[in-house]
Amino acid sequence: MKVFGAVIIGFLSISLACGRETSLPEREAAVQEVLINAKGQIEFQVESSPEYYYVLFVREKLDENSMRPLSVTFGKPGITTLTEPLRAYPVENYIVMQYEIDNPQDLDNDGLSDVEELNDLGVLSPLNPADKVDMRDGATCIADRAMFEYLSYEGGDVKIDTHLRDLEFVKFYILDANTDNPKAYFMNTVTHRGHGGFSRAIGLDGGFGGRGGRGRGLPGTMRGEIVYHPYATAPNGLPGVYRFEFEPNDSYSFEEVKLGYELLAANMPFLENNWVYYPMPNAALPRYYREKELYDDSRVAIFLEEDIYKDVNFISLNMAEGYGFLRLMNLDERPNSRDIVVYESLPNEMPRVGGIITTVPQTPLSHVNLRAIQDNVPNAYVKSATMISPIADLVGQYVYYKVSEDGYEIREASSSEVDAYYQDVRPVVAQIPVRDLSVKEITALDDINFEQSSSFGVKAANLASMRSFGLPTTVVPNGFAIPFYFYDEFMKYNKFYERVQEMLDNPEFQEDYNVQESALAQFRDSIKNGEVPVWMMDAFSNLQASFTEDATIRFRSSTNNEDLPGFSGAGLYDSKTFRPEETHIYKTVLEIYASLWNFRAFDERQFYKIDHLKAAMGVLVHPSFSNELANGVAVTTDPLYQTKNTYYLNTQIGEDLVTNPNARSIPEEVLLNADKSGSESYTLIKSSNQIESGELIMSIDQLDELRTYLTTIRDKFRSLYNISSTEDFIIEIEFKVTSNNNLAIKQARPWISHFD
Repeated sequence: MKVFGAVIIGFLSISLACGRETSLPEREAAVQEVLINAKGQIEFQVESSPEYYYVLFVREKLDENSMRPLSVTFGKPGITTLTEPLRAYPVENYIVMQYEIDNPQDLDNDGLSDVEELNDLGVLSPLNPADKVDMRDGATCIADRAMFEYLSYEGGDVKIDTHLRDLEFVKFYILDANTDNPKAYFMNTVTHRGHGGFSRAIGLDGGFGGRGGRGRGLPGTMRGEIVYHPYATAPNGLPGVYRFEFEPNDSYSFEEVKLGYELLAANMPFLENNWVYYPMPNAALPRYYREKELYDDSRVAIFLEEDIYKDVNFISLNMAEGYGFLRLMNLDERPNSRDIVVYESLPNEMPRVGGIITTVPQTPLSHVNLRAIQDNVPNAYVKSATMISPIADLVGQYVYYKVSEDGYEIREASSSEVDAYYQDVRPVVAQIPVRDLSVKEITALDDINFEQSSSFGVKAANLASMRSFGLPTTVVPNGFAIPFYFYDEFMKYNKFYERVQEMLDNPEFQEDYNVQESALAQFRDSIKNGEVPVWMMDAFSNLQASFTEDATIRFRSSTNNEDLPGFSGAGLYDSKTFRPEETHIYKTVLEIYASLWNFRAFDERQFYKIDHLKAAMGVLVHPSFSNELANGVAVTTDPLYQTKNTYYLNTQIGEDLVTNPNARSIPEEVLLNADKSGSESYTLIKSSNQIESGELIMSIDQLDELRTYLTTIRDKFRSLYNISSTEDFIIEIEFKVTSNNNLAIKQARPWISHFD
């Protein structure tokens, strides 16, 4: 929602954070635009200059003459945006004032100027008159998510705070709550697990009790903790809640709770209308119900016991059911197709399995989940799965496993149930993948059309097709594709098909996974060292000569059994980069050929009865992306939160792949409105843990650009796949932000669930 024009208020007696009033000269900022963002926060965009800083004030009711500051920001050249951490009051309740950097105010009347405190935000705060403390002990402001993480303790074996087990929390003090000059301290909860240790460290003699309950301490002293629930639904409608609570036996009035609610939030500027009060059951909850009408008429958001139990210990990634042998997996172990696997961290690749449980959250676009969707097997995140019944009790047994939207079911199963299930899900007859060997030359992408996927593979044909979609020439890389004909001739020249047949005819190879893996590894080595016919070597040399001598070249698999409707083959095959210091590209091509015989790829074909001898490898060749600023995956739907008319984006900075993230990587999640553009067109669901919380990896202009590309790509492929305009059609793409900050699209394929 937008409101245009300035908010006009004349001279006011402005009440400062400390509660005192002072008469300030009129220096109202020139407001260019006011809007309520998608999270329910107000945003003021004002004309600004680095010579000034800006303060957002509010009065709760229009008939009040005093106002209090909510946000303080240094000016930027041109336009500065001010917001507050909580749900917006009516627009007319606000005003933005500007002050000279060289003649600053002291909003909290603590003897330090606003500029001095802004320059040391965290240790100091212009909205909190608390005395400066060492960050080892605590802070007077939590400036951002990173600072919250620094101050927080995540309870494991918690003895002091049993109700906070496995939650991330920061304890706090509020002093002088019974005066016009309240102060807040955020404890370094790693250093000081208890309030008493903190109070002694900073000299709060005796200040460790509660005023409203039965605790001991100085008058006006309130204490409690701020707890983060990453998956609970916030007042803004999105996952991620910060709740604050007082001590279990404390019972404060509505006005006292509101004081704490507003004071703490004002000094946590990274909040995004995801701040709630939790009345503890012992004493605070009964008082809350007695005063519920006051809360209902306020903007104090409430979090109750049932909301805590909704905190996500479970995420349904793919709803399905199946049978298999329940195994607790290490990353270096190899599952087989009948295993239901439990991982405590995400594997980089996933062969065909019977079901998946992870104890760490997954992104819907990870290779793990794409494989689960593709294979129609159950997949879920289950917190502490290895320590809870019945999962822990059933490890090492055959089980039935079902994932639904609201939970999962797992029970012991008989071997006959398992055998019957796999007899039903495997194809009855062998499947023959299509390969057209009539194209006998390496071909430029601009000369390849969509129908030629049977000669070059879908990955290469789709990329070639996108170059004709009218996108900017820099978006889709230019290059070449090596047809299936080359692979077939190489295999025949080295009599490798005969080697394949010998393996397939060996009963020990068919029955023993260890024998399979060893034999396939030897076969891959043979392929990498195979002989190349003279004509083929000449073709490879000509391909290499088409690039500059210092070029870094990317070689990517493009088989006849991946990127197909209903079967992505994500993560089955390898891509390789040829670097200038290497001698000849033919060795790189042979590495790609060898990857057709990875164990994971062979096992996948074996399960689906795909004819190994008819599988073929094409190779997509284009200049390599290096030193990219970001990479990501986007889908023209929202597969996780089920919002309408949105595109779902996962993005991470640098070269840490979203599809195969490292163990500690949490990518950014963004919902992109399919129709709108600009600052109101996206919702940041989750920040990347590689950048400052609340910041976007890509600019708004880049998000707008990506939206346009996604819509074009979806609509063009809809026509190519002969999908009518009345049917849903979903495209998934992989994209990068290149080293020169341009968007590039490296792959597109139908979203696999569309063809279920």
